[in-house]
Amino acid sequence: MDFDKRLEKAIERGARMSTERSRAAEQQAINEEELKRLHSQFRLQLSEHIEECVRQLPDHFPGFRYETIVGDRGWGAAVSRDDLGRSRDGHRENFFSRLEMTIRPYSSYHVLELTAKGTIRNKEVFNRSHYQPLTEADPTTFREMIDHWILEFAELYAAKS
Repeated sequence: MDFDKRLEKAIERGARMSTERSRAAEQQAINEEELKRLHSQFRLQLSEHIEECVRQLPDHFPGFRYETIVGDRGWGAAVSRDDLGRSRDGHRENFFSRLEMTIRPYSSYHVLELTAKGTIRNKEVFNRSHYQPLTEADPTTFREMIDHWILEFAELYAAKS
């Protein structure tokens, strides 16, 4: 084959590769939008469940203040309270308790992530994270995790107060 024909074939291969790359980029953009939509759908469902469950804690433990969390940390809810008490040596001491639970914002890792942090009387009792790839995420598993962590916090708080 002479050089001219090889040159034409090389140009054709380059044009095909360029077309394939642009198609792949379009497909990737569509997938990215679909993943964002899926994350938003899960985030709405789960943050509502978090708010609904966490909101019940002050009914059982008076003194807790409820707050909705919306922002760069995620979406969810928290309850907290400050107490005064006596330390072992008899001095006045402030005690802080808080439960915070959020669904983290969408990220390039394409995961659905639930985070929770529990503090009781100035001691962190847990700091947890549970995540699954968005394409495999199961909202039922996340709801069960939310329920379990809130119930665990309530049990620990009741035992320590």
